[in-house]
Amino acid sequence: MAKPSTSTSGSAASEPEHAGSARHRIGRSTDIWTGGLRIQAAFVVLTFVGMIGGLLASWTGVSTTIVWALYGLAYVCGGWYGLLESIEALQEPAVEIDLLMVLAALGAAFIGAPFEGAMLLFLFSLATVLEEYATNRSRTAIAALMEMRPDTARIKRGQTVERTPIDDVAIGDVYVVRPGERLPLDGAVVAGESTIDQSSLTGESVPMPKAPGDEVFGGTMNETGSIEVEVTRLAHESAITRLIRLVEEAQRKRAPTQQLIDRFEQPYVLAVFGMTLLAIALPLTVWGSPVDATVYRAMTLMVAASPCAVIISTPAAVLSAISAGGRQGVLFKGGEHIETAGDVDAIAFDKTGTLTEGNIQLTDIVPRPGASSITDGELLAIAAAVQSRSEHHLAEATVETATERDLTIPAVTGFEAVVGKGVRGTVDGQVIHIGNPRYVETELADRAIDGVESGLAAVGELESRGKTSVLVISETDDQLAVRGWLGFSDTIRADAAATIEALRERGVERLIMLTGDNERVAAAIAAELGIDEYYAELLPEEKVTHIEQLQERYAAVAMVGDGVNDAPALATADISIGMGGAGTDVALDTADIVLMSDRLSQLPYAFALSRETRKTLYINFSIAFGAIALMIVAILTAGIPLPVAVIGHEGSTVLVSLIGLRLLRFDG
Repeated sequence: MAKPSTSTSGSAASEPEHAGSARHRIGRSTDIWTGGLRIQAAFVVLTFVGMIGGLLASWTGVSTTIVWALYGLAYVCGGWYGLLESIEALQEPAVEIDLLMVLAALGAAFIGAPFEGAMLLFLFSLATVLEEYATNRSRTAIAALMEMRPDTARIKRGQTVERTPIDDVAIGDVYVVRPGERLPLDGAVVAGESTIDQSSLTGESVPMPKAPGDEVFGGTMNETGSIEVEVTRLAHESAITRLIRLVEEAQRKRAPTQQLIDRFEQPYVLAVFGMTLLAIALPLTVWGSPVDATVYRAMTLMVAASPCAVIISTPAAVLSAISAGGRQGVLFKGGEHIETAGDVDAIAFDKTGTLTEGNIQLTDIVPRPGASSITDGELLAIAAAVQSRSEHHLAEATVETATERDLTIPAVTGFEAVVGKGVRGTVDGQVIHIGNPRYVETELADRAIDGVESGLAAVGELESRGKTSVLVISETDDQLAVRGWLGFSDTIRADAAATIEALRERGVERLIMLTGDNERVAAAIAAELGIDEYYAELLPEEKVTHIEQLQERYAAVAMVGDGVNDAPALATADISIGMGGAGTDVALDTADIVLMSDRLSQLPYAFALSRETRKTLYINFSIAFGAIALMIVAILTAGIPLPVAVIGHEGSTVLVSLIGLRLLRFDG
């Protein structure tokens, strides 16, 4: 049995190429002779015809030439693919299970048992086709995504609308989509309102309402209204194309169990050859056993000991799990991550954008009472000036609020950011410091600050209400003074509490929150969600330290984040999980597992699927190794015939394939 192949895709838009079946890796040089799955199925039918025809012909007493011609048909059609596979493997050089089957069949014919050899080749080729079918079924859902995307788009050109191939559409073009049509490209709605069925991409069962300004994705279905969409990504950069590319890569990445089996296959096959030769040599030379009976028993042992079921068991389960997850909006970026996730017993969550919506809003703009005259608008304007240079979510909320109020935002120079603490910059000749209490304690330590006591007290009061808060401090001629403070709030995700409870029910031992936010806010959110542990006011490197400490306590630790601010911690964890992969480039690029629809409730499904996959692998291995052991013992003690060994060998192979295929229907 050949190992799954590793192919490369010329482009994301081309027909997906995946790891081949666990039994077929026909080389490019022989493609012209092999054809597709239908031709392989036709060869199976011809093998059956030759096998049954030869048996009936031998019973009815027709000429020996006709009998052997029919058996010859069975041998050629049944052994064709295995022979090509064996020749290619020997050129590497390597020895694979296909060669065992071909030699066993020829050995049966040599000792005058052509029907048994034909039956072996028939069941072997039938199992191969069924395995290939099962593997293809596990890829169909992902490959079908590309077919969901239209080839053309209706592009607005002035007052006219032109049909244009999607590869010729440029960023900034506007296309029109009518009810019941699929969107051709990613973009933002600029006119019209509708609901979009995104289930093909994100797994969301409920259509999402879309209005001007909302992001939409190619390949999704427009349901109710006509909309106009401005293109934001080219065809080869779209979310659906990147998803297909990543799934192709995931199916080529070998799971740890599969890697172990790959290393095990070669020595095992050589050991089977050695055992077979020994089973022939010893009885003939030591005990003087009859040649036919000795060779027959050796061929039977060769068939029984072949590890076809062992080798197909892992890819059948893992590829099915990857496809099942993809249909539910959970992207596993490799079989190794499915296996590792099954071991996770501790999960660390980022707070903002993970347990909370990440939609930070500026709720409190408070000038310091009694300070030099300043209005809330002036306080907001100088804060927005400095924070306009920052990419932090609090800064974005400040700038957004100032823009909504049509404030004039002054220019800033000398901008500096202190990670996890605050920012500073010069505005109208004054250095403006904006930061949390840690910023004051570290960056402005040992410096007198007018009004700092009342400012810190106000910040503490806001934090006790679950709001993240910062001080705005001005510096003129080395004189520091608190000008006011800002309060920000975020909303806990509606599904966060239910997700935490569901994870506990699925056996996760410890749930932890890691956040750069202050202690009071972290405590309030942890208490509301039932988080076991929380660590607040963390810098990025401190989050890494906590992940490493958790890894010392637990077998495997997962980190859930937005893939942007928590990159070091995500990289350190055994499994990294990114939120919102459909629209987030960084999550798709960095995380091991991506929740495509940005729904935290998909997380329990991901871990349940991983554990079910591990369970399936254990079951498959038990069946595969159990069948081998049982048949070998039966051959040596009871002398079971070759047809029984063939049925046991191929039956176990088909059985583990079908058990792995069950994961396609896993719904959590």
